[in-house]
Amino acid sequence: MQLAGEMIPVITAVISGGSAAIAAIIVAVIQSRSQHKGVIAEIDKRDALQAQRIEQLEKKMDKHNQLIERTYKVEEAVKLIEKDIKVVNHRIDDLEHK
Repeated sequence: MQLAGEMIPVITAVISGGSAAIAAIIVAVIQSRSQHKGVIAEIDKRDALQAQRIEQLEKKMDKHNQLIERTYKVEEAVKLIEKDIKVVNHRIDDLEHK
């Protein structure tokens, strides 16, 4: 039985070491979860900011597109006015030369 008595300190040491390792693993898992939550929160903040920036750019793009549409309409109106001016000038010339 002398052998069993000598093994008790070894078994105690193994159990103590195993308990410490398990505690270290648990602490690591808890820290990892905490860090994971922090990373997710940071990603959510960035996503919200990017969504806001995209919305602002869409509004600017809408304004730009409206300006382009109005410019096109103005150009068409100018063409018609120029055509009318040519007709009026031609009539004036005809009246002056009668």
